[in-house]
Amino acid sequence: MKKQFLNFGLALLLALIVTACQKSKETENLVIDDEMFETGEMPEDFIDHHTAMNSLDFMGIYKGVLPCADCEGIETIIELGSGNSYVKKVIYLGKGDQKVIESGGTFTWNDDGNTITLNEEDVPNQYFVGENVLFHLDIDGNRIEGELASKYRLEKTS
Repeated sequence: MKKQFLNFGLALLLALIVTACQKSKETENLVIDDEMFETGEMPEDFIDHHTAMNSLDFMGIYKGVLPCADCEGIETIIELGSGNSYVKKVIYLGKGDQKVIESGGTFTWNDDGNTITLNEEDVPNQYFVGENVLFHLDIDGNRIEGELASKYRLEKTS
């Protein structure tokens, strides 16, 4: 009886060892194109689906002082919220009343998913969305260039 039990135990142990050492037959074939690494170029059919809209934590409060033609600057606060909502507050610095002008509504994304348009605002009402920053765009929706370019940024504060 002991011999039968010992033989059964050894057979069971051998079966466990054999099945544990076998490689899984389910493998995923990963194809790596060496040419992509050598040239640094992506294939023509490569589509990068990462955009500011789907990759960045863009919701929050952005602040900055934008240039102004007839005042010391335009203190601007934009809060981007859920449901593509926004609240915008501006103060014209150096003006007598220092009144806060508040507006709000919804924003929409461009087709590339990197620029928002504040729908209820007058033109220029577009902002390029970067990592923790909004870049105020010109009347045609282009990034502002030149010596004042760095002044057209709103930094994320929360």
